[in-house]
Amino acid sequence: MQNQTQIFGIRAVIEAINAGESIDKVFLQKGLRGELFTELEALLRKQAINSSYVPAEKLNRLTKKNHQGVVAQISPIAFHDLEDLVLNVIESGKTPLFLLLDQLSDVRNFGAIIRTAECTDVDGIIIQKKGGAPVNGDTIKTSAGAVFKVPICKVDHIKDAVFYMQSSGIKVIAATEKTSSTLYDISFNEPCAIIMGSEGKGINPSILKVADAKAKLPLLGEIESLNVSVACGAFLYEAVRQRLSIDD
Repeated sequence: MQNQTQIFGIRAVIEAINAGESIDKVFLQKGLRGELFTELEALLRKQAINSSYVPAEKLNRLTKKNHQGVVAQISPIAFHDLEDLVLNVIESGKTPLFLLLDQLSDVRNFGAIIRTAECTDVDGIIIQKKGGAPVNGDTIKTSAGAVFKVPICKVDHIKDAVFYMQSSGIKVIAATEKTSSTLYDISFNEPCAIIMGSEGKGINPSILKVADAKAKLPLLGEIESLNVSVACGAFLYEAVRQRLSIDD
């Protein structure tokens, strides 16, 4: 059974996954057993779909229907294929600008970033299938509808996207305080992708190692960090400033 944002019931969720439905997250009741439930768990692992085990009370709050211990959240958008998107942008003749979000978890930050991305003509946003913020009602509201205008791709690992960008001639720039360079030292006039990290941990060290460049925002006050959506806006508008100055 299904409404605008949810599918519930073990068989219904299995069928939705096999049909290619865009599913953001599946909630599974702790302690549930059975052959069909085991089949669903295997399918979730195979498709790398974000899932978590929760008490029955959580599922009961999500829906009043007979959920059989399983509730899936459907994404309101269709996700794009990364390789197709990058190729289309390159072939269009414009200078690519992409965003990679490494484990960003807050839906309001996610929505705010999407909104800024739309305003700065970002060509696409890449997120990881597991561990990141979902595309849900809060995301849509905070993005002011921009979520329907900016292509979003899901990948198994952000590092895979980094390597694909680099192989496509796109410079990958990590936004991190772990560098002496500021964003004003970086050229955004060439094809580039900016990586923003999670609210608590920043960018994964293994991803930082493979980035082409690292840059930070100069912080002149006593607080040592900015909200990630604010920092992302600063990076994107520096890219806009540099590109507009080239056009003048």
